Amino acid sequence: MKRNQKNILTSDENCPVRRSLALLGGKWTLLILFQINERVIRYGELKRAIPGISEKVLIQELNFLVEHKFVAKKAYPEIPPRVEYTLTELGQKTLPIADTLATFGLESLK
Repeated sequence: MKRNQKNILTSDENCPVRRSLALLGGKWTLLILFQINERVIRYGELKRAIPGISEKVLIQELNFLVEHKFVAKKAYPEIPPRVEYTLTELGQKTLPIADTLATFGLESLK
């Protein structure tokens, strides 16, 4: 009888799971992506949607996500400044991951 087995690779620097965790493994990263989701969201709205995150950390995480092309940032030259965030195509690919985690969390709370 032949069993279906996954070929599990060594978790070195070329490991796809390790590389994914380097990008998405931050405490707030998936929460931010999940909150932006398929909408355009302003900074203040995003801050209110994630209780417990400091302003400094949110700014750092957003800059990281923009730099790695998960999130697009649009700043308007107004007073007061208005900044909007949306997911890029790459960022939208993370939504099924966040949805799976949300489903797992809901099932685990039963």
